[in-house]
Amino acid sequence: MKRTCSVVLGLCSFTHDSSAALLVDGELVGFVEEERLSEQKHTKLYPARAVEWLLDQAKLSAADVDAVAYNFQPAQYLAESPAALRMALSPTTRDRGLARAHGFAKVALRTRRRLRVLGSQFPSAHVTPVLHHRAHQLTAFAASGWEEAAVLVVDSLGERQTTTIARGHGTHCPRARTLEAINDPASLGYVYGAVTEHLGWRRGDEEGTVMALAALGDPARFRHLFTRAVRTTATGFHIDPIYFPTRTLTSGYPRTSRRFVAETCPERHPSEPLTDVHRDLAAALQERTEQVMVHLARRARVLTGSRRLCVGGGVATNCVSIGKIIESGIFDEVFVPPAPGDAGTAIGAALAVHADGRSPGPVTGIAHRCYLGPSYEDQPLDLTPWPGLRQKTLVIETAEFLADQLANGMIAGLFQGAVEAGPRALGNRSILASPLEPGVVERLNATVKFREPFRPFAPMVPAERAAEFFTLGQPAPYMSMASGVTDQTRERVPAIVHANGTSRLQTVTRSQNPFMHAVLTAFGRRTGVPVLINTSLNVKGKPICGTPEMALDCLANSGLDALLLEGRWITK
Repeated sequence: MKRTCSVVLGLCSFTHDSSAALLVDGELVGFVEEERLSEQKHTKLYPARAVEWLLDQAKLSAADVDAVAYNFQPAQYLAESPAALRMALSPTTRDRGLARAHGFAKVALRTRRRLRVLGSQFPSAHVTPVLHHRAHQLTAFAASGWEEAAVLVVDSLGERQTTTIARGHGTHCPRARTLEAINDPASLGYVYGAVTEHLGWRRGDEEGTVMALAALGDPARFRHLFTRAVRTTATGFHIDPIYFPTRTLTSGYPRTSRRFVAETCPERHPSEPLTDVHRDLAAALQERTEQVMVHLARRARVLTGSRRLCVGGGVATNCVSIGKIIESGIFDEVFVPPAPGDAGTAIGAALAVHADGRSPGPVTGIAHRCYLGPSYEDQPLDLTPWPGLRQKTLVIETAEFLADQLANGMIAGLFQGAVEAGPRALGNRSILASPLEPGVVERLNATVKFREPFRPFAPMVPAERAAEFFTLGQPAPYMSMASGVTDQTRERVPAIVHANGTSRLQTVTRSQNPFMHAVLTAFGRRTGVPVLINTSLNVKGKPICGTPEMALDCLANSGLDALLLEGRWITK
């Protein structure tokens, strides 16, 4: 008979975006991505620092862990090999059938070895592999706090699945039941990653750059190509291998075909200039992605009958697609968790093991929560390694002080409280600037973030005043949705409006982040506009600063004017 595991450690490890989450008697002790502590962006290494912090928070040792929940099931990879061999019978996939069968079998064996490695580190624990999409589903649904909802997960690959539609139910102990699944090689995430790479950016990291570039192009040029390459069906979609050859899970096999290159453009080197053909290719890719995502949302509504939708998986970070789903009116409300990508599956895997135990208790600490990582309040600060920096402790009202500095044109970093979960800075590890300052976007891109000049910056606004500036019509607490803007926004704060007429919005409530809400309110009193630019506290190629040392490095080596670090004002 199964027993309830009182201490469950959820892990995402050995692939990318390593992370860890800890449930003790159903309560989430914490969650953090390893990159926020190790300074290695998208690290795939075992999350040793994250696990150490979690166990320390709970005052436990490795021997106290009852169960380790891992976010992949090796047997599911192995099940793909026979299907891959059948691809050798088709002339369009013949050249990859054997390589695909071998690749999936190899990953299955590698995953089994990884489970043994994890087991050796936790002597009292049972290591349980969890179906990847189930982990995504539970992460997304549990974070919503809803009693019932449709759950749509779209990513590149989870074992064999790339897209699943489920129904989530229960706030006491969240569960999700898969109703329909689409398997690889039909993968929207695979296609987006392939084109990202073709355009000269890093697959699995810089898809957001392609989404931003898309606003500058004309999708009509390659619209018919993507309509043929990504064909919708009654129950989902299909990828044409003539344009995007079948995945193999082994190196040396390109993700785009010669025909794709012939009908679009040669692969762009990162050092080459961007031209109209690159912009148009990005625009057509983005347009088709939005169309397929809305199509899948409609399918989820039909299958579940639900009025609310949770979206997870890597493709859920495509905020413009999420905005299109909201605009469509298919659902009354749409929710994306703070960590929709693979890192967040550490939470979902732990939830799965907890739910499968005997008489599982209630789950707490996940719904409506995003500040889940380490905090560094009341710790001494030694600036010796940064001789060019100086600090003073603020004795006045900190929110008012920061609002005043921002209103006077400063670009400031903010490091306070617990580190955010997920890929977006949500007011605890942020770079803030006034959208009213002339040339602020150009300055941020060129001297602070060191990134492409066409990249937009996201606004944050008090939730109670969002309707004055944005047309989304629902909460957007985790900066995961693109919203249309009002005439007032276009007239008074055009700096936060991207070329496609949208903004990736974050609405802030007093209960979610009291300090940030106070800063926005104070800034609004000074300027008449309670809206700030909010971007992550990092520079391009580096992870969001999870530690004070990372934040001080960011200040010292970028165009930031100052850093507010736990009540200390640090300048150069």
